[in-house]
Amino acid sequence: MTAVELDIFTNLGEGSTSAEVARRIQTDPRATEMLLNALVSLELLRKENGRYFNSDLAAQHLTGGSRMAMMHQVHLWHRWSTLTDCVRKGTSVSERKRDEAGTEAFIAAMHRNASERAAVVVCAVDASKSRNLLDLGGGSGAYSIAFAQANPHLRATILDGEPVLKIAARHIAQAELSTRISTKAGDMLTTDLGSGFDLVLLSQILHMFSPEENRRVLQRAYDALDHGGRIVIQEFILDPDKTSPRWAVFFSLNMLVGTSGGSSYSAEEIQAFLVNAGFRNIQHVKLGQTGLMVGEK
Repeated sequence: MTAVELDIFTNLGEGSTSAEVARRIQTDPRATEMLLNALVSLELLRKENGRYFNSDLAAQHLTGGSRMAMMHQVHLWHRWSTLTDCVRKGTSVSERKRDEAGTEAFIAAMHRNASERAAVVVCAVDASKSRNLLDLGGGSGAYSIAFAQANPHLRATILDGEPVLKIAARHIAQAELSTRISTKAGDMLTTDLGSGFDLVLLSQILHMFSPEENRRVLQRAYDALDHGGRIVIQEFILDPDKTSPRWAVFFSLNMLVGTSGGSSYSAEEIQAFLVNAGFRNIQHVKLGQTGLMVGEK
């Protein structure tokens, strides 16, 4: 994480001495050499005649643009270090507002994850008859893009913060879908969501919110849907006793250190949120590490 944060892998270039790297990243030469030697021992670097070179793995995943997604892990490292104080207080004790670099790192990591899962979600949902998608907290646009690519008749609206939408616009343009995917800056808890949608997607959103906030956002999603429309929620879903699956359990702690009231939720809890909002015919679809909760208006 320190090497990623200092951007050592990028600054090695085609091979450098420890002194050259220290000068480029403005660090102590002795300490930099010690760190580079440790990276060699981890087989992330190789050392030849006093010069350090990236391994193929490091060159592919830890340099340039690829480094940006890894910076999200660096930020998680810092937040997880506050876990003891969070347990004492019952909420996050870290500054939660991201700067531009933090937003870029977070969305880059989320885009990588979403791009890997999107095709599976699209297949599980079967939105072939859907025409108007509202993607709440749509981030990089990966899911809207996947739905639009699978259904040439579908249009999507992504609602998220303005800094995030600037990133989403790049991905939408790259996918050549700017005429079918629009963006709307706002807060899903307060901004007018509009109406006339037949599909609402909330992918990895509920875990950021408290139960009260989730009841609010799902009621607002219900109101934005036409009769017969569906809501699709993707989450790390806990088993009823909340001690498994392990990934979802630890992700709940991740929300403790990173949000004011967020958590992982069980399928039963999410179903209760949906029923409270008026949804019916609720189904739980397991997708491996994540799961879907699908409801109908």
